[in-house]
Amino acid sequence: MHPDKLLDGRLKLRHLVLVTTIAEHGSVLRAARQLHVTQPVVTRGLRELETILGAELFERGPRGVAPTIYGTAFVEHAQTILAQVRTAGQHLGELASAQVGTVTVGTHLAGSNVLLPRAIARLKRERPQVTVVVREATPDTLHAELRTGRIDLMVGRLTTSGDRDHVTQHRLYHEPVRLVTRAGHPAQELSSPGWADLLGYPWIVPVRETALREELEQVFFAEGLSIPENRVECTCMMTLKTLLAETDAIAALPMLVATGSGELALLPPLLPSVSRLVGVTLPRDRSASPSASLLLGCLRAVAAEIRDRL
Repeated sequence: MHPDKLLDGRLKLRHLVLVTTIAEHGSVLRAARQLHVTQPVVTRGLRELETILGAELFERGPRGVAPTIYGTAFVEHAQTILAQVRTAGQHLGELASAQVGTVTVGTHLAGSNVLLPRAIARLKRERPQVTVVVREATPDTLHAELRTGRIDLMVGRLTTSGDRDHVTQHRLYHEPVRLVTRAGHPAQELSSPGWADLLGYPWIVPVRETALREELEQVFFAEGLSIPENRVECTCMMTLKTLLAETDAIAALPMLVATGSGELALLPPLLPSVSRLVGVTLPRDRSASPSASLLLGCLRAVAAEIRDRL
């Protein structure tokens, strides 16, 4: 098929919405429910699109559908186009309403305790009518939402993920990872606690989808130890902090999570090789909205203060 045939007027935005929804849900029926239409409508729309492209986009199976190589390639481009359209609508709305706008930011552990809240507070002082939506999730989930335009930027640890060709990263500061407990934890009474002193307590560790979990496991392996069996796997900041404050659990966390909290305290450094490069991740293929640009400026200003403090 000649690429120009996609511009002959037959290809519609609804086709892009339809195909990305099918890919996301893995089922024509579930896609129909998500789009609030009937299954025949989705099936007909998919056939129209496959006719336009001259390629089969999904393989049908007993449990749903899976994208073909053509489907995988087209869905990736469709997601990018839809993200651009969402950004265009947001941008025009902000230009029309001057001081009013919305920015959606994703966050995970590093950066969520000090950097992001202070940057949001600074932004709201300057532009009180700008709405900030915060979504907390694992890095892989946030990368997917960044690609599809559901979030404008990510704040947290910068990683060397396979998505680097599609994102731009701005480094802000390095943050050490420390072992954290509640204030008054028995381990805090030890002058120089070692791993043997700490393994008898419950632990809170990151979920498997995170780089910090992998690095923590490597530290235990280097010490000839296994990751504690008595553990909770969690990256939800509110749950994590409450567990630390109300139990004898120990967690490996970015240092600023415990700083400034009377309920939490740092143990002596046992993780010298582990730190977080904290920064902002933006989509490479679309420009930031005015509200996202304002928040980025506030993040940089707050990060400069944090660098001095660290």
